[in-house]
Amino acid sequence: MTGDGESLLSSAGASLLVDTARFSGLDPALSRELAPWRSPWAIHDPGKIILDLATAVALGGDCLADLGVVRAQPELFGLVASDPTVSRLITRLAQDAPTALTALRRARAAAREKVWSTASPVPQQGHIIIDLDATIVASHSEKEGATATWKRTFGFHPLLAFVDHGPGGTGEYVGGQLRIGKATANDAAAHIAVLTEALQQLPEHERPRVLVRGDAGAGVQAFVRHLHDTGLAYSVGLYVHHPILDALPQIPKRAWRAAIEPDGSARDGAQVAELTRYVRPSKSPWPPGMRIIARRERPHPGAQLRITDADGWRITVFATNVPGGRVADHELTHRLRARAEDRIRCVKDTGLRNLPLQGFAANEIWLEIVALANDLLAWTQHLALTGTAARVWEPKRLRLRLLTVAGRIVRTGRRTLLRLPRSWPWARLILTAHRQLADLSP
Repeated sequence: MTGDGESLLSSAGASLLVDTARFSGLDPALSRELAPWRSPWAIHDPGKIILDLATAVALGGDCLADLGVVRAQPELFGLVASDPTVSRLITRLAQDAPTALTALRRARAAAREKVWSTASPVPQQGHIIIDLDATIVASHSEKEGATATWKRTFGFHPLLAFVDHGPGGTGEYVGGQLRIGKATANDAAAHIAVLTEALQQLPEHERPRVLVRGDAGAGVQAFVRHLHDTGLAYSVGLYVHHPILDALPQIPKRAWRAAIEPDGSARDGAQVAELTRYVRPSKSPWPPGMRIIARRERPHPGAQLRITDADGWRITVFATNVPGGRVADHELTHRLRARAEDRIRCVKDTGLRNLPLQGFAANEIWLEIVALANDLLAWTQHLALTGTAARVWEPKRLRLRLLTVAGRIVRTGRRTLLRLPRSWPWARLILTAHRQLADLSP
């Protein structure tokens, strides 16, 4: 074994991320928005530093020092800042975190508009679904803002928002708020703030089509009232409280209909019914037009029933303001909210498994870098891998098969070539992805 090889790259497939950033205009957008944080004597552009960090996270990094993987491949990623330079930039951004976060989000929104105008990842008709969900990020040291969580762990409780691309795609991380560990799941103000941020990430003409989807944490009156006042559609879970429990026995047996699977077939042992007319008005009325739909299903053998379950049925309830249609279709739409769990798993696999910095504001900046990394992956799949199986691969598989393949730089005949191994099973897929990106470029 020798260590004297030349012109070798360990992340040759990450050239797809570089091309995606260039095509979307993310690199100039970051440079423009972060210009106020560039010192007159600085060699490195703050926008390039943040993009390099996002690339390192997309490749599997989970701390600032992992930028070394990108720095070690200048033929692919160019000149990369040193660790002290990166630390100083993060410190400066954290000192004015609200302004810095706004600048980073503007850059992401501008790039997203370019991507969506080229090839929209959402259906041309119908709703654009934004999923809201919170998750626990554990901390193994007493970082600022880390507290005990409701799951009896220690860390943070961020609230996140995703655009769902549907069954043929993945999704995009469009909003997030870092919160202390003891933050509640049903905080209406946090939901409003994250939704507002998510809407600003979407092209303006697409925002009226949004349907907001969430679990019972989103099904609180203040947030539902906000959705009604802004004219957005919603499908949010409700806690099964006494008015709903009192209404369940009043539903005629003939009113229960079979729940359905995504392919349209009946779901075995699951039924749905609309409760709206049977629930007594509360003292603080919900907004007009709200429908309450219940789903009951026989628990699997060995499952422990909850106190809110009735007659051996597992009961779940949600509210929606979408008029008409079959109740089973509305319930299926709401049940597919489970895709948000896939998105959270992918985000945790791309930088959110750990919040590496000590200060709360610095970790807010890190959360935005995580968002950029997930954008790069999602846009690469949408633009370069459409029509292939890799369109729905999760980040781990993308890295193992495409992004971290080794390559060699060869300069010949006034050309620079990046050669991939002939025996690599997915080399042709990488080449096809590059061609798709090249075809999209003007």
